[in-house]
Amino acid sequence: MDFKRTDGRDKDFIENCRLLDRDLDRRVGKQIKREKYQKYNQLDEIREAIVVYEDDRVIGGGAIRRYDDENIELKRVFVHPKYQGRGVGSKLVSLLIEWAGELGYKRMILETGELLAESCAVYKKLGFEVIPNYGPYVDMPESLCMARDLKDFLF
Repeated sequence: MDFKRTDGRDKDFIENCRLLDRDLDRRVGKQIKREKYQKYNQLDEIREAIVVYEDDRVIGGGAIRRYDDENIELKRVFVHPKYQGRGVGSKLVSLLIEWAGELGYKRMILETGELLAESCAVYKKLGFEVIPNYGPYVDMPESLCMARDLKDFLF
């Protein structure tokens, strides 16, 4: 398995995000009006992304994006269903946490939803804790926000 650092313009990263959106539409689209999230998931501000490959096939990806001087936001994490449950997501998020630390950020924040139980389990395993909804998610009760300090992560 290869983990390639790139950015939001990478064609494989963009395709992985398209698959993520399709998966989210299938999983939660009937319960949540997802279009209100679109403006917060634009790829043009993503300067740090990782695409995961197995045998030259894209199997996942994710990104980080500056939120403010101390916080970086985890964005657009998705592992293809065939590869879920194999530790790919945990490794991917760990590498993004490591990259955030290299960039000097103090804390990583993220938005997910309780309906995405598998994602929540990965984040909790990696030390993320539930926080009050932040920024654009304050008035979105279906959102679940989490954070973790980066100072205690082994880089």
